[in-house]
Amino acid sequence: MLNDVLIPLDQELLSLLNGSRSVYFDRLIDQLTTASTWIPLYVALLLMVVKNNASIRQVVFIIVCATLCVLLAGTVDDMFVKPMVARLRPTHDPTIGILVDVVDGYRGGKYGFFSAHAANTMSIAVYFSLLVRHKVFTLMMVGWSLLNCYTRLYLGVHYPIDILVGLTWGTLVGLLIWLVQRRFTTTLNSGFISSQFTSTGYRLCDIDMVNVVLLLIYFYALIVSCWA
Repeated sequence: MLNDVLIPLDQELLSLLNGSRSVYFDRLIDQLTTASTWIPLYVALLLMVVKNNASIRQVVFIIVCATLCVLLAGTVDDMFVKPMVARLRPTHDPTIGILVDVVDGYRGGKYGFFSAHAANTMSIAVYFSLLVRHKVFTLMMVGWSLLNCYTRLYLGVHYPIDILVGLTWGTLVGLLIWLVQRRFTTTLNSGFISSQFTSTGYRLCDIDMVNVVLLLIYFYALIVSCWA
């Protein structure tokens, strides 16, 4: 009975968010959903961590925690949840597939529940937001995750419920890893706390560096999509 309500609603919401009549926007979304586009962001996050922690042990610990976020959020999904639930992606679903606006023939893997993109990006966003504790940084990271989620809906490779469950799981994973970190370490940062630092000891200038890199990636995607 519940499925009789949720599935049609899920499909209707997807039809509102999927695709457009713009070739440029197709190129832009394709650029934004590509994993390599975000490599500069990951490098900036690593640089921020290295510059704001006093020892290699602390840096490695954070890298391990961030890696665990991805392993628990996305890898568990891809290896276990998707094949167990076996919900077809919209692009592979015979009941709606012909109605989905496909970009450059991209249809994704066979199964789509739940979204690993949503889970991975939100787990990283939540973990680093709790680690750094800065409002603008948090908004930028969460916005980055939500943008990645939108690209999956635009491309028609996930239903909205796939995204919502992925975001929920990613949030829980990011929070869990941060809580585990707190359990095993008193503090990972011994920086002097002042108006130039967050409450967890991260320099505002280094946080601004990550935010600027993220904005530059957006700008790059907007420009390169004109000729892609």
